[in-house]
Amino acid sequence: MVKFFMPPRDMEFYDLFEQETANLVIAAEKLVDLFNNYENVEAKAKELKELEHRGDVITHEIIARVHRTFVTPIDREDIALLANALDDVMDFIEAAGRTAFLYHIAQPTERARELARIVAKVAHKLNEVVPRLRRRDQFTWILKQCVEINSLENEADDVHHAALAELFEVRRTDACEVIKWRELYQHMEDATDRGEDVANVLEGIVLKHA
Repeated sequence: MVKFFMPPRDMEFYDLFEQETANLVIAAEKLVDLFNNYENVEAKAKELKELEHRGDVITHEIIARVHRTFVTPIDREDIALLANALDDVMDFIEAAGRTAFLYHIAQPTERARELARIVAKVAHKLNEVVPRLRRRDQFTWILKQCVEINSLENEADDVHHAALAELFEVRRTDACEVIKWRELYQHMEDATDRGEDVANVLEGIVLKHA
């Protein structure tokens, strides 16, 4: 009888995902610090760029590993979706810091601080959830956390809408300032949107493998 050797699943994917979410938390906390302690903006924007580059390296390693791995722990398309969605969150965090510097934002608004705090909550939640993906006995808990991430995205939507309403108040006449802030707010709201995308991917993986 011929015996076939099945190589073990490459579990290092989970390590890489965890590195990616840990990197996200660092970036999100630095974004909060940027708006809470608005000084050395150029240096802080550069730090965010370095973290974004680190995230790119991790993402590229994940995708490269997909192509060279025979047996993956979860479906290949789900690995790619999860890696790219996490990378998108990082991209928008970095874009918010870059915009604050390049557009010479004088002082942050309270709405910007609120959005940054929500982005950080999403990042922390993802960093809690992703390590549990290794364990099927945690799948029910993961689904509950995905609902919480969706709620945070809804909260960010509300803050974003309020921020835009304030921008377009009749007494505000500086069109350049409106354009600057609208883009900055959008980057942070997009970061929470992409966080919700990550939650949706995680939910799909859990339901598929439960």
